[in-house]
Amino acid sequence: MYRKLTAGAVVVGAALLVSACSSGGDKKGDDSTAGPVGQQPKSADPFWVNPDSKAAEAVAALEKDGKDAEAKAVRRIAEQPSGEWILPENAESQARGYTEAAQKADRDALLVIYNIPHRDCGSYSQGGASDGNAYRAFIDQVAAGIGDRPATVILEPDAVQHMVDNCTPGQFHEERYDLLKGAVTKLRTLKDTKVYLDAGNAGWGKPDQLSPALQRSGVGQADGFSVNVSNFYSTEDSIRYGKELSAKVGGKPFVVDTSRNGNGPYTGGDPNERWCNPPGRALGETPTTKTGDPLVKAYLWVKRPGESDGTCKGGPKAGAWWGAYAVKLANAGR
Repeated sequence: MYRKLTAGAVVVGAALLVSACSSGGDKKGDDSTAGPVGQQPKSADPFWVNPDSKAAEAVAALEKDGKDAEAKAVRRIAEQPSGEWILPENAESQARGYTEAAQKADRDALLVIYNIPHRDCGSYSQGGASDGNAYRAFIDQVAAGIGDRPATVILEPDAVQHMVDNCTPGQFHEERYDLLKGAVTKLRTLKDTKVYLDAGNAGWGKPDQLSPALQRSGVGQADGFSVNVSNFYSTEDSIRYGKELSAKVGGKPFVVDTSRNGNGPYTGGDPNERWCNPPGRALGETPTTKTGDPLVKAYLWVKRPGESDGTCKGGPKAGAWWGAYAVKLANAGR
């Protein structure tokens, strides 16, 4: 149910550093009609805005074409930090490029690791590493790329949940527990990296069942867990779910993906695909670490708004930019 990883999306190294140098300053004022994409004020939002994101590229193209209204809408997406989903190809170079660019801009990189073997149960984002050894090598590469630079990592959306609901066949469970725990352990050895193991969403809503699997997957060694990644449940419901789950895993804190939850979940159409490019959704709370709740470490845009969930409801392949959908997300409720 998450963005499909494609080699064409790789943007790393020197290009990122050049962009960070050219647009690394904080935003000034409320003018959102022109100019490069910059960083949000660090006091409330310490995460890096990628000036070369698909949203930023879309803004530039729309402005060039004189489509000012659409450009202004998409800029609401481009100006917020969102997750960089690490591809299996050149993982070390990507992790290094993103974290170096973020550090150059005096911000923290937000990275998403989504490469567990047998990923997404054969759905739109199926795939992942070929086997356990390939996954361990991938994690080693990501860790080498991050080094001692600041990073927050969201680890394997849906991987734990799909074991509990048996979407992932039982013969793969023991290996997956070992791989997740190993990834947490490896990433936590880094000097300035926080790791949040994904823990599903409020719609799944079975903390009693999920908590033992989270513990076996290494949540005790992680900085916490993430909820609502790439989903649409309200922030209020997500916090309620997160707190119920936290109470069962030693009081661990959590982060909430608020990227597209402004109007809550979609309730029409096929119940099995309500998560996939649902109409009428809206951007949620902008990313911040100022949540007012010590258990809720941050509101994050883990899923990148404007990128398709998959080839459903007229959308392009998972992870591809869908401009019309992005504009609707940004304009909803305004």
